[in-house]
Amino acid sequence: MPYVNIKVTKEGVTKDQKSQLIEGVTKLLQDVLGKNPATTFVITDEVETDNWGIAGEQVSERRKKQ
Repeated sequence: MPYVNIKVTKEGVTKDQKSQLIEGVTKLLQDVLGKNPATTFVITDEVETDNWGIAGEQVSERRKKQ
């Protein structure tokens, strides 16, 4: 019973993109590991950029500099 948790920054990921991720990851686990899609769980979490850090800095602050 695979459980996959995809975390992305909350920056406009569409419902269709999330659906594609869920379908793609489920198929990958089925193809590579022989896992049953009926018992494969894929969770997509969107994280605010203030709550995501890279190299000691919030993503929101890094984006302001770009």
